Formats: sequence, structure tokens, C-alpha cells
Amino acid sequence: MASPAGALPVILLLLVVSCCRRISGAFPAADALRRVAPRAGGLCEQLLLPLRYPCTEHTVETKDGFLLSLQHIPYGKNKANDSTGPPVFLQHGLFQGGDTWFINSPEQSLGYILADNGFDVWIGNVRGTRWSKGHTTFSVHDKLFWDWSWQELAEYDLLAMLGYVYTVTQSKILYVGHSQGTIMGLAALTMPEIVKMISSAALLCPISYLDNVSARFVLRAVAMHFDQMLLTMGIHQLNFRSNIGVQIVDSLCDGEHVDCNNLLAAITVIRKGTFAKYDYGLLGNLRHYGLLRPPAFDLSSIPESLPVWMGYGGLDALADVTDVQRTIKELRSTPELLYVGDYGHIDFVMSVKAKNDVYVDLIRFLRENGWHSSY
Repeated sequence: MASPAGALPVILLLLVVSCCRRISGAFPAADALRRVAPRAGGLCEQLLLPLRYPCTEHTVETKDGFLLSLQHIPYGKNKANDSTGPPVFLQHGLFQGGDTWFINSPEQSLGYILADNGFDVWIGNVRGTRWSKGHTTFSVHDKLFWDWSWQELAEYDLLAMLGYVYTVTQSKILYVGHSQGTIMGLAALTMPEIVKMISSAALLCPISYLDNVSARFVLRAVAMHFDQMLLTMGIHQLNFRSNIGVQIVDSLCDGEHVDCNNLLAAITVIRKGTFAKYDYGLLGNLRHYGLLRPPAFDLSSIPESLPVWMGYGGLDALADVTDVQRTIKELRSTPELLYVGDYGHIDFVMSVKAKNDVYVDLIRFLRENGWHSSY
């Protein structure tokens, strides 16, 4: 396992808030929505079943013992059992969970829209998030529970979740990721055991390189080595239940604690300008990789035959256009591109205008590159 190498919640939360402020009137009263006392049970019981969408909870164990929650929405609320289309797997981004895909109304949220369009929807939740805080040995209070980086999210979590869906459906999977879900997806697609299960990949705000991040909070954290400060202090979760932070946490984070396990690795990527595996240090790298430096993920190893779609925005302070273009150049295939000039990083999943701006073209791509039924 890697040392904690992941998240810097304060910075990303401020980044997200700044992105959300950009489009006046484009978002619902998400803060009010999130402050409603949650019902007991999982994501299905809280969000899907009350709106008459079929939904079942599933648990998947990774090879390092994490228990991950999956939700399955086989069809929309007005469809019959025999109308189920191809499986589509939705992977959330930084500091989010599977509920990201259902934050707005059924007419505006991608998860609902896909189900209502006949897709067999599966929702992924990576380790340490609200819906996936189980482990066969450790509790969330144990330091070792947080001893991982985003590399494990790709190599362990995605492998386990996609493998489960592939086994259950006996069908190749349409992969959709946002933010962190794209860096996980790109890394995972370089792995033959994962890419063989995927029929096509749609990436919202694709991240691999972070050379041109413009979010000033992130850049300040990089400059002051705040990632190392957090590790030195042994911080793996932060409590934001202060008077100032409560609105941010309630509206965006679904709980009292946010894990510190994803942007620390992103800071390393920014500082080193690479898209590589976890850096254990010289001796650690020799033990793990037989190399002094961690090997890069080879984007050119993603099969040219795999259809790829990318949606990115002109005002994205994290997935900068220049970095996206660098990622595109390293792929062997020529991905389909959707550029939305006035969209920031979070707009692709939270804007109430995203259905027309983004999802219509995304669904067209999924239909053309994975729909093998007569629906």
C-alpha cells in the first residue's frame, strides 16, 4: 500500500465553491438540499426509491480488503424489466460520492437521465467516501484504513467494481467518469485486465497532467508543501464543523468529515509534472518497481480501437485546456471532443443546464458505441 497520498479538502472545497459561483442561477439550492436530515439506509433508500426508481445496493470487496458500495438502477421508473440496455458505470470525482449523479432533479441529473433512457446504470463509490467506509480488518479510525493513494482507486477499486458489473451483466461496460473518476479511468484503461471489460469511455473534465492548474488555492498548497505538512501531522480526515465551514460541508460533502487522501497525490503530480505511479522514494521505488523513479502510466497503451469521448470546459481551473490537449496527444485514438467555453470543473455534474449542454451529446456517444440491443 502507498502512504496517504490524496486529498486537500479545504483547497478543493474552495475551488468547487468558486466554480459553482460562476454561473448565476445555474444551480439549485444544493445547500438546502444537503442539510435535510438524511434517511436511514444507503443511497438507494435515500435518493432513488423515494422517487420510484428501481435501485439495489451491492457490496464489493477489493483485494486489499476494502468494502465498496455499488448501486444498480436497471431502468427508469417508467420502464419494464425487459427494457434494460447496456451497462453504464458512473464514477464520481474528488470529495464526492455516488449521489453526485443525482444531485439535481430527475430531469437534470445524469444518473436519472441515463436510467430513463434505458441504460442499465451502475454507480461506483470508492474507498473512504460516505458510501464505502467498510474494511474487513480496519475501521475508519485506524490509520491503516487511510493508507492508500489514488493509484489504489484505479488498480484495486475500479478493478473490483468493474469486474463485479462485468460478471453480473455478462456484457462490456460503458465507462463514465468525472474529475478524479477520469484520472482513475485513464490509469485503469492502461491495464489489460480492465480495458477488456470496457466498450467505450466518456470522460468529463479529464485529468492526467496538472501542469497548468490555475486554481490559486491549489498552487499555494503546492508552493508551501502543504501535502507534506498534513502527512507529518498524521491528518487523514478533517472536521469542517466550524461556524464558517458548516455550509460548505453540508452542501458539498455529505458529512462531518472529509478524507485527506486524494489531492496530496495531485499536488505531487503538479510539482513533478508527470502522470505516474506512486512515488515511494528511491529505495521504495526500487523495491516496488525495480526503478529509481515510479513508472509513468502509458496512455499510448490504451487500445486505439476503444472509443473515447471527452467533455471539458474553458473555465476549468483544475482540468486546464492545455493539459487536456496534452492528454489527447498521448492517446493513440482520436477522441470525440465536446468543449463548453463557459463551464468550470463542477459544472459538468452540477449545472442544471448540463442536460442540453453536455448530456445530449454524451448519450449520443454512448448509444453509438455500446448499444447492442434494439432499444
